[in-house]
Amino acid sequence: MKWSGRRSSENFEDRRGMSSGGKTIVGGGIIGIIILLLNVFGGENAQMLTPILEQMNQGQSAPTEQRALTATEIEEGKFIEAILVDTEDVWGKIFQENNMQYKRPNLVLFTDGIETGCGNATSASGPFYCPSDQKVYMDLAFFEELKTRFGAQGGDFATAYVIAHEIGHHVQTLLGTSAKMRQMQEGKSEAEANKLSVALELQADFYAGVWTHYNQKMNNFLEEGDIDEALSAAHAVGDDAIQAKIQGHIVPESFTHGTSAQRKAWFMKGYKSGDINQGDTFAEIR
Repeated sequence: MKWSGRRSSENFEDRRGMSSGGKTIVGGGIIGIIILLLNVFGGENAQMLTPILEQMNQGQSAPTEQRALTATEIEEGKFIEAILVDTEDVWGKIFQENNMQYKRPNLVLFTDGIETGCGNATSASGPFYCPSDQKVYMDLAFFEELKTRFGAQGGDFATAYVIAHEIGHHVQTLLGTSAKMRQMQEGKSEAEANKLSVALELQADFYAGVWTHYNQKMNNFLEEGDIDEALSAAHAVGDDAIQAKIQGHIVPESFTHGTSAQRKAWFMKGYKSGDINQGDTFAEIR
């Protein structure tokens, strides 16, 4: 994708190379895999790692020291910031068109572990949005794992899709959708609550597609293969794909993010329509 030449963002924080001062996962292992299963593309379902897993994973503390970023890391940061800027421009325009004001979230890059408004997080939690401080947190090591462990195609637009998905959760927070969903979950069975969670995640995929639609119109930034990269990433993080890969069987009632087919379909619906009014993913479970 074409991304150079974007303005700088006041909402980009690069904390890579900085001391986290906390526990980190050493070598990943089975605990890292479990946390990843629970939190990949966590959105608002990964606000805090479960206490039991935290305790199991606190056997070692890996001290970190400040270091200078490499040339590759600096270039990666510039790319991430460019995508963030694009989300600011697109959602600012969409909100303005609907007589609303868009509040820009922060995006934080980190390595190994970090303290957030939603609790401590590690690389194994995957990219996630914290509504408490309205920030997106990402360790870029996730994208290599997405390719090597889950078979995603990779590429720069796969990364852009992930960022756009997490920003979609911020949009849901601003619109009140997330709070309404949590209210709807109260008193529901686990299976019914999971269905609402799936609807929230699929809507974030839809918003990622809407962002892609608008950004293409505004910046003409797509290149051949970009949409395929996004769809490959969406496929890799479907609940069915992850469960089949990790545990060898699928348990539909435990889905919290949607199947690979659903995630791809809602992204494409947003991309093709560019209409935020067509993103009522909750209608499918009514």
